[in-house]
Amino acid sequence: MIRVLKAGQTVDQKAQDQTSVRDTVTKILSEIEAHGDSAVAEMSKKFDQWSPASFRLSNDEIAKCVKSLSQGQLDDIRFAQEQVRNFAKIQRESIRDVEVETLPGVILGHKNLPVESVGCYVPGGKFPLVASAHMGVVTAKVAGVSRILAASPPVNGAPNPAVIAAMHLGGADEIYTFGGVQAIGAMAIGTQTIKSVSMLIGPGNAFVAEAKRQLFGRVGIDLIAGPTETLVIADDTVDAEMCATDLLGQAEHGYNTPAVLLTNSEKLAHATVAEIERLLKILPTAATASVSWRDFGEIIVCDTLEEMVSEADRIASEHVQVMTRDDDYFLKNMRNYGALFLGPRTNVAYGDKVIGTNHTLPTGKAARYTGGLWVGKFIKTCTYQKVLTDEASTMVGEYCSRLCAIEGMIAHGEQANLRVRRYGHQDVPYGGVPG
Repeated sequence: MIRVLKAGQTVDQKAQDQTSVRDTVTKILSEIEAHGDSAVAEMSKKFDQWSPASFRLSNDEIAKCVKSLSQGQLDDIRFAQEQVRNFAKIQRESIRDVEVETLPGVILGHKNLPVESVGCYVPGGKFPLVASAHMGVVTAKVAGVSRILAASPPVNGAPNPAVIAAMHLGGADEIYTFGGVQAIGAMAIGTQTIKSVSMLIGPGNAFVAEAKRQLFGRVGIDLIAGPTETLVIADDTVDAEMCATDLLGQAEHGYNTPAVLLTNSEKLAHATVAEIERLLKILPTAATASVSWRDFGEIIVCDTLEEMVSEADRIASEHVQVMTRDDDYFLKNMRNYGALFLGPRTNVAYGDKVIGTNHTLPTGKAARYTGGLWVGKFIKTCTYQKVLTDEASTMVGEYCSRLCAIEGMIAHGEQANLRVRRYGHQDVPYGGVPG
């Protein structure tokens, strides 16, 4: 039996929060469409109190940011990027072009082509997410994207040096210091000084997510990322301190971060609540984490592993930390998750910052139908075909003509009939079908 010891906000409450930003985003995007650079400048001044002569950083400005970091900080950024790059290369190598002769004289194939240009957004807000530069820029570079724009809002009235350094070291071709909807809109729509991109990627706040949603179709997107989510699946092989730490480790992201404990131990469930209360008294970011835990924290107790898997798949969390006697059971049986973190020796922060998998992951139950950002998101799989012999063209053409007749698509059928007449030397009347 499944028992909910602590519940978070309802689906209706969450939906109300999501719809409240829609009109604001629509208005900003319309302004950018109509006025370009001047609208971007106005929005940047209004929302970020930021009015530089140019939002695009010069080479000298980028170099200044890089030089402001210590050698140790640069080494750490390079280490993290190397892990992301190495895994992305392995993933890229798994994506193969194919060409096969499916029938005598009929060749089918596909090529995997990178998109031409990508806008990589790196959030600012409470925490300038240096790691998002690795996840977006480095992965796009490995995929073979030829033009990579990177954008992030100013922090305390200036570009954040670590974010800019990470963008630069990751391989960004153009780096901009602006944020929010104005950054997303400028990259997707284009302005007098910014050429639009083919695709937008990267996490952000509710306004950024809504901007990506409204622009999807005009440009491609990775996914619509909502507030960070974490699910801890645990049994009595781990203690409350580890469960509480892993829950609060994500709850500090914002005021609306779902953090869920799923366990088959009622003792662990109650102990974790007490441990969370203890940690919130000493956690420097407790002002944020405590609100997320109060409003969005959940504790669910199950009796069986099967119930735990069923609940985990229903929740479809972005991050799933598994700490049980049989972690691989969840790897084998779970279907809906952004990323799994198996065993107490790993954790979500490793994936967020350094281990090498991508941290841009599906939220809001999107894990039911998509995975997260990876090299393949930047790749278009494009098919091609060629017919090498008269006999093959005639044979396929006869089938095609008759199938077109079933649908009543006469002009389509004539494309086939022309080949049957020319290469098969058959006397097929216009609009007719081969015998």
